[in-house]
Amino acid sequence: MAAEVPKDANAGCPGTQSENAGKADACAGCPNQKICESAPKGPDPDIELIRQRLSNVKHKILVLSGKGGVGKSTFSAQLSIALANLKWEVGLLDIDICGPSIPKMMNLEGEEVHQSNAGWSPVYVQDNLGVMSIGFMLPNPDDAVVWRGPRKNALIKQFLRDVDWGPLDFLFVDSPPGTSDEHISLAQYLSLSDVDGAIIITTPQEVSIIDVRKEINFCKKVGIKVLGVVENMSHLAMPLEEMKFRHPRIPDEDVSAKISNFLKQEGLEGCIAE
Repeated sequence: MAAEVPKDANAGCPGTQSENAGKADACAGCPNQKICESAPKGPDPDIELIRQRLSNVKHKILVLSGKGGVGKSTFSAQLSIALANLKWEVGLLDIDICGPSIPKMMNLEGEEVHQSNAGWSPVYVQDNLGVMSIGFMLPNPDDAVVWRGPRKNALIKQFLRDVDWGPLDFLFVDSPPGTSDEHISLAQYLSLSDVDGAIIITTPQEVSIIDVRKEINFCKKVGIKVLGVVENMSHLAMPLEEMKFRHPRIPDEDVSAKISNFLKQEGLEGCIAE
C-alpha cells in the first residue's frame, strides 16, 4: 500500500505509514510531525481480520451517492429484498452513522443488536436477509449522533470486523453521501477483501450529476470498480384522475373536480400522465 502523505506535509514527506514518519529530516517543522512520530506504523492489522471475516461473502458491493436524498438507501433496501426473495443469502450493512435510515425502511425499528462469542449478530428481516446499522444501538431514534471522524471510522471498522454474517451471496454496504473521511476509511478497510465494486445512485438534476462525477473520480482514485449508475426519480407515470390540481393564481383553490369533469367530457378519463 502506498505511503499516505498529508496535504499540508513538507516536501519529501516519507508518508504516515513509514518507519521514518516524524523522524526524517523532511519532517522538521511539519505541523503533523508529533502526530506521525507517535502514531502506530505499518499496515493496520485489522484489515487482515476484516478480510478473514468477509471471506465467506461471495460478492461485496458498495452503494454510493454524491448527494443526499437521491434514494441510495431505498435502492439498497429494495435490491437486498429482491435478491433475498430469489433465495440468495443477503446482508445489508448501513454505515451512514449520522443518518441511519435502513432500520426504518426495513421495518426493524426498536430491534437490538446481540453479541456472542462469534461477534455481533445481524438483525434479520427474514432467514436469508440480515441487517446491521447504528440505528439499532440508539436508545431513541431521534437522537443525533454527534461524532468526529475518528469515532465514526472506528465504528465502521468494528462493523466490518465483528459482525458475524456467516456465508453470504451478497453484502451491500449502504454508505453516507459524498466522498468524506468515512469513504476513504471504508476503501482502506476493504483493501484486501476483493470488493466487487460500487453502484452509484443519482437523480436527473444537474446538481446531482455534478456530484456523481466526483464520486466516480473518487472510485477511480481508490481503485474501486464502478459497476453502474442508477438514475432515480427520472420517470413518473400515474392516472390523471389521481392527481391533484390547484388554481394557478389561487393556490388554495382545488380545481381537481373541474379537471376530472373536463377529461370525461373529452373522453380522456383513464389517461396516464408521464
